[in-house]
Amino acid sequence: MKELHFEGRGGAYGLSEKDNITTTTTTSDVAVADPFKEAGAADSFKDATSDSFQDTVPPLLKDPATLSLGLVLPADTEEHEPDFFPEGGFWGWATVAGAFLIQFCGFGYTDAFGVYQDYYGRIYMPNVNASAISWIGSVNATLATVTGLVIGRLYDRGYFLHILYAGALLSSFSLFMLSLTQPHHYYQAFLTQGIGLGLGTGLLYVPSMAVISHYFDRRLALAMSVASSGISLGAVVHPIMLNNLLNIHPRGGGEGEERMRRQFGNATRASAGLVVGCLGLACLLMRPRLSVVGVRKGGQKKAGGEGEWRMFTTKIRKFSKDGAYVAATLGLTIFSLGFYFPIFYLQLNAITHGLNKTFAFYALVIMNFSTFCSRLTCGFFARRLGVENLIAGAAFTCSIMIFAMMKLDSVASVVVVAVLYGVFSGPFVGLITTLMTILADDIDEVGVRIGVAFAFAGFGDLIGTPITGALLTRDYIWWRGTLFNGIVAILGGSCYVVMLIILHRRRKAKAAALAVGVEVGQVMPEKA
Repeated sequence: MKELHFEGRGGAYGLSEKDNITTTTTTSDVAVADPFKEAGAADSFKDATSDSFQDTVPPLLKDPATLSLGLVLPADTEEHEPDFFPEGGFWGWATVAGAFLIQFCGFGYTDAFGVYQDYYGRIYMPNVNASAISWIGSVNATLATVTGLVIGRLYDRGYFLHILYAGALLSSFSLFMLSLTQPHHYYQAFLTQGIGLGLGTGLLYVPSMAVISHYFDRRLALAMSVASSGISLGAVVHPIMLNNLLNIHPRGGGEGEERMRRQFGNATRASAGLVVGCLGLACLLMRPRLSVVGVRKGGQKKAGGEGEWRMFTTKIRKFSKDGAYVAATLGLTIFSLGFYFPIFYLQLNAITHGLNKTFAFYALVIMNFSTFCSRLTCGFFARRLGVENLIAGAAFTCSIMIFAMMKLDSVASVVVVAVLYGVFSGPFVGLITTLMTILADDIDEVGVRIGVAFAFAGFGDLIGTPITGALLTRDYIWWRGTLFNGIVAILGGSCYVVMLIILHRRRKAKAAALAVGVEVGQVMPEKA
């Protein structure tokens, strides 16, 4: 006789630990007695498993063999036991540390683009308008997210290390090539920083975050928030480093374009050296834990070619029917239109309003340091408030801070906006991959779900800041860009409210399903 209790990523399904279920096992399968015929409960069970009821039941509960028990009976039960995820360990936390370094060098560098936006527009490429310069940063951010659609599939097929090494090499190469960019040569910066560095970041982001789910389940939000805080630390360190190096007269003198070229080249190569060192260490620290990725249960490999494409499209159709996932993805896409406005334009905004340049250089640092602190702690609050609640609240608060940028004419106003936007943007960015992971029904969906969501979000990243630059014009009419970005941020936050409503209804339906399972279990005869 054997007592069984099953618990999955979405919580416990079926009967509680105190309920004893009698089963007999063979070498081929699990034989289950039919207690309902013995207890005369067939009619009540039939009602509980009607079509309308099953629409509210999680997918794993719909298996006919397990519905007769009212619980989940997976084929590989050891994979669903609580100790299936080590919740840390040396390689678990080493992988988190590696992901932290990757975020430091990836989106951490992207979030420092405000320095380049200011330097290109005022000094290095004054003949190029703000909208065109914004395309460099927006293409970088877009490729970093859109490539997740393809990279997520490769990750799910087991190519984690291949992607990791390729992304590290491409990012390092692109930064060193950026250091060779000539003044007033816009296309050179666009190719190296916009396209090359964007693709390198895209290769690294989704796999580095998704692989954390190999080691963590209960503490997943905490682990991902620690890893994602690398973005904020990078967005603090890189602006300080770049602003100081770009304003130091290079040794050897020189005037005009030659001086600018040497100055820009030295600053960029120094930052590239830091990135190379961090990415190299990350490659040594990270490794996947689950060998079942890309393999069917039972040891059979997944079909290639047309079969894989069919499975991929099947997943996409499944995701499109998940209302909570669709609302979250739509919210991320719309919110992304306005998200980068403070990151790209806060420093330039402060300078054009006549504030001290030294302070303006550190405005971006203040905001990103606040983001760093909030990302470190958002995992703690997420476990108490709920990941989805924290993200929805953060989106609305960020939209308010964007509206506040309409008139930044004092040091105090810049500090308040920088700190509050940093504090509330941290949980949004730090937990968005956690949210997509929670919405997944199985671990082999994580890479594709994150990839699809970020592919749509890339559309917002692509056009948001260039639209802002066009609205600002060469005269920097700030209220136009601020109004546009504030409105789209509020619309994005509204989508997360819809997601909360869907999740609330889903949990009520799940609770009702579990209640039926427990009620049925109480009438099951206990066998000796």
